[in-house]
Amino acid sequence: MIFDFNPKSQEAANEIGAKFFQGDVSKAESVEAAVAKTVEEFGSLDIAVASAGVGGEGDVVTSTVENWERTNGIDYSGGFYTNKYVTEQLLKQGYGGVVANLASMFGLVAVSNNIAYSASKGGVMDMTRAAGTMHAKEGIRVNAVAPGVIRTPLIDEPTLEQYASLHPAGRVGEAQEVAALITFLASGKAKFITGATIPIDGGYTAV
Repeated sequence: MIFDFNPKSQEAANEIGAKFFQGDVSKAESVEAAVAKTVEEFGSLDIAVASAGVGGEGDVVTSTVENWERTNGIDYSGGFYTNKYVTEQLLKQGYGGVVANLASMFGLVAVSNNIAYSASKGGVMDMTRAAGTMHAKEGIRVNAVAPGVIRTPLIDEPTLEQYASLHPAGRVGEAQEVAALITFLASGKAKFITGATIPIDGGYTAV
């Protein structure tokens, strides 16, 4: 199930044979409906990836209240709603499950000119610790990944080249590398990992 605000995600769902549910992750009732629809379509919900996010802009003075509320509404509250309703469903099912949250290297280190984004991703990591330990005995594992700059259509090549030099690895990351880490965390090979945030940032936060 792909849950997205953008109706164009229907095309991506069609390409991979998935279902699509259009909604707004910043609205609790929309996330709750997405979980219910997933269970209706598939009979259960076993793995969830909370990946919705926006960038935000501005420092502690220049950030507008509207920017703060929008960024945290999607990146932080949206993550909470996803964790909440998914975990409720996993508890009903009674056999565990996995949630993977998308944090950021800018939740691990400050980005002073983008306070809303940095705060939201720091919040995601603390939420992951709390959610990942609360129901661990019931087999519900919650972890987060903290990517560095990743090559996506949202970032142009000149900007990617500038970011590449900031990573000790000398390059930006690729989306499939993040996907591979999430796949590992969702697998039985990672069944003793919960409440953790794992950087995947080419060494950015290690120096």
